[in-house]
Amino acid sequence: MSLASLLDNLTIPILQAPMAGASFDAMAIAVSEAGAMGSLAAASVAPAEMAGAVAAMRAGTDAPFAVNLLMAPAARPDPARVDAALARLAPWYAELGAPLPAFPNRFAHDFDAQLDALTRAAPPVASFSFSILTRDQVDALHAAGSLVVGTANTVAEARAWAQVGADGICAQGFEAGGHHAYFLEDIETSSVGTLALVATVLAAVDLPVIAAGGIMDGRGVAAALALGASAVQMGSAFLLADEALIGPTWRQAIADAPQDSTRLTRAFSGRYARGIENRFIRDMRAVQDEVPAYPVQNRLTQALRAAADQAGDPQMMSLWAGQAVTLARAGEAGEMVRLWWTQAQAATQALATRMDRGAPDP
Repeated sequence: MSLASLLDNLTIPILQAPMAGASFDAMAIAVSEAGAMGSLAAASVAPAEMAGAVAAMRAGTDAPFAVNLLMAPAARPDPARVDAALARLAPWYAELGAPLPAFPNRFAHDFDAQLDALTRAAPPVASFSFSILTRDQVDALHAAGSLVVGTANTVAEARAWAQVGADGICAQGFEAGGHHAYFLEDIETSSVGTLALVATVLAAVDLPVIAAGGIMDGRGVAAALALGASAVQMGSAFLLADEALIGPTWRQAIADAPQDSTRLTRAFSGRYARGIENRFIRDMRAVQDEVPAYPVQNRLTQALRAAADQAGDPQMMSLWAGQAVTLARAGEAGEMVRLWWTQAQAATQALATRMDRGAPDP
């Protein structure tokens, strides 16, 4: 089955975004069982555990699902740069009464080993962010029976994924929460709004396009589908779901967030990501270009973020969220997608009625 056919056959053309640290199999299974498509955020899954994670998804649902990997580069940082980064973080750790971490033995799982394990596990859909696969890697996934979706922040990135044989493009707009997938240009060049990005990617590649970024309810679903997207991907809209893994501090920060509260920052992870602005983001802004690139900085702040969460202090947590996060509502993930689809149908019908009123008489 092609990706276009798979998406066309979904009862609800909504994909749950893979949110590492905020979602795992329970959310993905609930969404797939509701007739949409869940995504397993597998960035933190060790290669030896990949087969079991995919098997658990298959045990939980007979419906299609995706597994996502972040393409973290091999990290071999200069020890002096790591020491400097830790010194920069030392006052933050001290404020929480947490020990400064030692030089890590590993900064992230080996991506090539993760990819080999994922290819053998052969999920229905495999999606990727932060970089691009080779043609041989895509061919191996196809041979195993997996469809491939590449995440793009620009038309050039979408074309690059098409050239290596991807089956579809997840067009991630500037509005999206969490890490942005840019890999060909810098963050400024790669900051394109969802509507503009979807329209231009559709004009550039002959592949199904999944719209992502700033879509929080059925109105956004209807708008993206009207633009020509084959499906939409929603992440921040699920943050308050019963199945979300975020704790009470992050949930309260969402509830308390004022309008227009999110910012892009690389201070937490060494890669630009969007989250609710807090003191760490503000105070680190002047030096964020100096922190080591992902995944090094991400690993160095891991214990800080965990300690802040345990202390109930949102000012030192990476509160990843998209621009429209104030529209997030609580509920069960499966019920959420059903509600959004009902809203999308109502919005489409209301627009059709309005269009009919303005149509000339035959």
